[in-house]
Amino acid sequence: MLAILDYKAGNQTSVQRALNKLGIPNEITNDKEVLTKATGIIFPGVGAAGQAMDELTSGGLDELLKELVHQKKPLLGICVGCQILLDYSEENDTQALSVIPGECRLFNPSWEDYEGIPIRVPHMGWNQIELKQDCILFKDIDPEAYFYFVHSYYPAPEEKFIIGETIYGRPFCSLHGREGLWAVQFHPEKSGNPGLKLLSNFYEYCKEATDA
Repeated sequence: MLAILDYKAGNQTSVQRALNKLGIPNEITNDKEVLTKATGIIFPGVGAAGQAMDELTSGGLDELLKELVHQKKPLLGICVGCQILLDYSEENDTQALSVIPGECRLFNPSWEDYEGIPIRVPHMGWNQIELKQDCILFKDIDPEAYFYFVHSYYPAPEEKFIIGETIYGRPFCSLHGREGLWAVQFHPEKSGNPGLKLLSNFYEYCKEATDA
């Protein structure tokens, strides 16, 4: 079973609908025992970094997440869940989880698109991912596939943790982490078949990791 972390940060139900469509057993929960026993954890989030961290720390979920990552529990961060795996976010001047070295930065509205027009903040719409490293999450996904984004801040981890990049004014990290610990800035649960395939690949990895 996949545990969808419930910390009042939004989009848990849309993630659950996507998993249900795939027939993947899941539960939205903040129960520490359930999270510990789960095959893998999805760490979603829509909202502000400061509020998200407040919710995590108030219930001790911040320390649990760090411990489970240390134990190699598979985890997939989405959007805000992707951003606050880093050390720091410029949003709300937030000290984050420090699971992956790096910080989250506000898009610079002076950046320009291909036509020389300043980008709009937030970044909202469909865009592609250019992989910088092999990633099992993208197994059997068309390299030209588009994924859905909606965000004003973007992750900037240490270079060795950058797995994929997207261009919006200039290249930014849209996928970071390491094997078993991935974080995506886009929303796979809102990205049609490519997003569903990514979630399915994550679940397959979790099952294999459990059986290993």
